[in-house]
Amino acid sequence: MRILHIGDIVGKPGRQFVNQCLASVKEYEKLDFVIANAENASGGSGLTPQIFRELIAAGVDCVTLGDHIYRRREIISMLEADEPIVKPANYPASAPGKSWAVVNAENGTPVAVFSLLGRVFMKPVDCPWTAAECVLNEIPAEVKIRWLDFHAEATSDMQLMGRYLDGRVTAVLGTHTHVSTADEQILPQGTAFQCDIGMTGPHDGILGRRVDRVLETTLSFRPTHFEVASGDVQLHGTIVDVCQETGQATAIRRLVVTQDQLRQGVYQPASKDVAAP
Repeated sequence: MRILHIGDIVGKPGRQFVNQCLASVKEYEKLDFVIANAENASGGSGLTPQIFRELIAAGVDCVTLGDHIYRRREIISMLEADEPIVKPANYPASAPGKSWAVVNAENGTPVAVFSLLGRVFMKPVDCPWTAAECVLNEIPAEVKIRWLDFHAEATSDMQLMGRYLDGRVTAVLGTHTHVSTADEQILPQGTAFQCDIGMTGPHDGILGRRVDRVLETTLSFRPTHFEVASGDVQLHGTIVDVCQETGQATAIRRLVVTQDQLRQGVYQPASKDVAAP
């Protein structure tokens, strides 16, 4: 089966682009399951129930979040309901939301999805490695496909998590930096890995925000509102081919969808397939 993980969706431009292109991308790429990180989908920070429902209606099967998870208080009711959305598993047990979710793909195959926050250059949080062990112990043994969105700043954290979980999960794909990395690979024991799958939103900006606002604050220290940019909207993500019986990844490649590609209806991969060794 084939799974797409969409990188951080930023603001209205990002989520509108997902709504516009995901159905055709799913058909063109023959996707069976779609995961999306949506922690920045509402005004560039946070997520609301309405936007969550829009993404599900657009074809997203499960939503992951990161350090901005609670920026919009109204999402808490959705996190506590039986919905395909997860909190970072290394948040305290008392924090609203579930640490993992199992969602059935279109072909009926169950997919377990969880997320973790890194620790280097991030706010203090519980140990992600310990939390990963807890999640893997809780997921039913018959669920072979196990997918981690590792929301982290440092590539060292990301690489270490990939090696730590190699052979025990289907994929360790990074989010948070908004910059796609060219290190997609299948690790020796069959886990798909990439430090960061990039950003879905306006790329004519600074990580999705208006250049002038970020520059003014950086140079003058005058506080400004970092409004979401609007130009050069792109969808960035990563596609992984998976063996349903073993849960191991068999191939991985980056995907970029631009506005020109959307108009033409042809979605060229950003990289060639990297196959398992």
